[in-house]
Amino acid sequence: MMQEKVILPGSTIGILGGGQLGRMMALSGSNLGYRFVTLDPTPDAPCGQIAEQITAGYDDVEAARQLAAKADVITYEFENVDAGVAAMLMTESYVPQGSELLYTTQHRLREKRAIEAAGVKVAPYAEITCVEDLRQAVERFGLPCVLKTATGGYDGKGQWVIRSLDEIQEAYETLAQAKTELVLEQFIRFTKELSVIAARSPRGEVKAFPVAENIHVDNILHLSIVPARVPFDTQDHAEALAIRIAESMNVVGLIAVEMFLTEDGELFVNEVAPRPHNSGHYTMEACRTSQFEQHVRAVCNLPLGDTSLITPVVMVNVLGEHVEPLVARMAQIDTEASSLNVAPKVHLYGKQEAKEKRKMGHVNILADHLDDALTWVEKTNIWRKK
Repeated sequence: MMQEKVILPGSTIGILGGGQLGRMMALSGSNLGYRFVTLDPTPDAPCGQIAEQITAGYDDVEAARQLAAKADVITYEFENVDAGVAAMLMTESYVPQGSELLYTTQHRLREKRAIEAAGVKVAPYAEITCVEDLRQAVERFGLPCVLKTATGGYDGKGQWVIRSLDEIQEAYETLAQAKTELVLEQFIRFTKELSVIAARSPRGEVKAFPVAENIHVDNILHLSIVPARVPFDTQDHAEALAIRIAESMNVVGLIAVEMFLTEDGELFVNEVAPRPHNSGHYTMEACRTSQFEQHVRAVCNLPLGDTSLITPVVMVNVLGEHVEPLVARMAQIDTEASSLNVAPKVHLYGKQEAKEKRKMGHVNILADHLDDALTWVEKTNIWRKK
């Protein structure tokens, strides 16, 4: 039976996690009239700067009970929520996203099987339990191939691209230290990396945002380019796959679906994330509804917003090493932006320490032409490798 509970504006939304995704969710949701409370172990966390914060560990059941007592509905901004806390919240409060989706997406093998169950292709893969398994699977898939931990990996962590047979032993021993299952994936020779953010509400309404073309540097997202520079039928197909996955997995809220596009036009899903996603930040100014407003609408069971693209856009991530030159530039009149007729919109997350490679913010460059936005990124020299 479809859950039809509607959480109206004026209610309080609890967020497990107080990072930048929670912050942008609260900023967007407060415009609709919602209040927010977040649970995060870091004092003065990005979300805690604009919402009430309970400062405690994610495995602290009593702190989670406090969150439940203050909130009319609970959502999360990252997947690795403690299973015990999630189970307790399911019984003692309203968590429309449920725990099943978390259980699936916290584990690469479960996630791949769920994607396949939706009738969507993933890269050929094998569960690895010993070095001999790995040797046999490498022989079957060929080189290069990618060994990953089943849990805990993000931004390139918890994975090893095996390029020679000599690496097999070391790759296995290194990743086996994570004390979780391992999975080997065949390397997909892709021409582009794409992603689609889809939203689904408890009433069963589903909408997808336009496809983003993503460029990574050192396994961290660098640029999202929208509209993606791929044929229209590829864009339509990618959006349809994301909607199919959202429906098959009974998603509530957002799901980000990352895909590889091959030379012959095939799409393989790489991974999914049941939350707002870095590659969806472009929606904040470039779409009629942002991914963060859409997530709030979905978990509260309001009608979903219009996902249409208003303007071409390039999103560029601001890492720790980019903060100082970006802030210095913000104090100057931006002659490049004027001459290129682009509008850079800066979002900084309020994190205390600007460590190298740490995501500190992003800039959405709105433009009539994508090339002009990409030229602005280049001309600033902020993102040029030293």
